[in-house]
Amino acid sequence: MATKIRLARGGAKKKPYYRIVVADSRSSRDGKFIERIGSYNPLLKKDDANRITWKEDRLKYWLGAGAEFTERLGFFFKQKGLDVAAIRKAGATTASASAPKAAPKAKAAAKPKAKKSA
Repeated sequence: MATKIRLARGGAKKKPYYRIVVADSRSSRDGKFIERIGSYNPLLKKDDANRITWKEDRLKYWLGAGAEFTERLGFFFKQKGLDVAAIRKAGATTASASAPKAAPKAKAAAKPKAKKSA
């Protein structure tokens, strides 16, 4: 399943409010999503701290898991000084290091047991 980090629109007519969500890339813009990780309120001033917020740890998790983000969110990440390339690299090495090693179990199962003679 390809996941995407994108904006989902909410709010009233002429009063937009966006949620930053992680969703399946095939779902609609305002449809089902996996997790809500932040919000964006374009009606606030550009220098307001609450204009865009996200959960840093969840964002790092999803980027490390291979989720892609939209162009607009990429612009926001760049503004806030988030190094996405480093997060992706750290997530890829962590995922490969935590993979279980199945080789010892396979060798043990392949050995035939010795029969006892009475």
